[in-house]
Amino acid sequence: MSTIDPADREVTSPARVPADGEAECGLTVAELEAEIDRLRTEVTQLRHAMASRSVIDQARGMVMVMARCPPQVAWEVLVEVSQHTNTKLRDVAMALVATAQGRTRLPQPLGAELAAALRRRR
Repeated sequence: MSTIDPADREVTSPARVPADGEAECGLTVAELEAEIDRLRTEVTQLRHAMASRSVIDQARGMVMVMARCPPQVAWEVLVEVSQHTNTKLRDVAMALVATAQGRTRLPQPLGAELAAALRRRR
């Protein structure tokens, strides 16, 4: 049995449209097209969020070890660093994880803010 990944399908005809321009579901073609565009945007955003989740969870674990704190506090520390440095949370997480892998050092603004956030939690 073959399966079709819904993400790979292109929607070319969302509904049959009678001559009066009203789709069978009671929406106009323009409304359906707007909804399709909105849903495509949402799917794209969700895919980005899912891709970022793994590295954010790794960074949260690192903060938990460094600060000996529960997951929620580690999350708050990462959010605080992100907000105080005007850096996206996923970028903060990627930088932190890269340091653990020995690929690079934590950039100064992030390192300084991480240290400050950890001090504030003690």
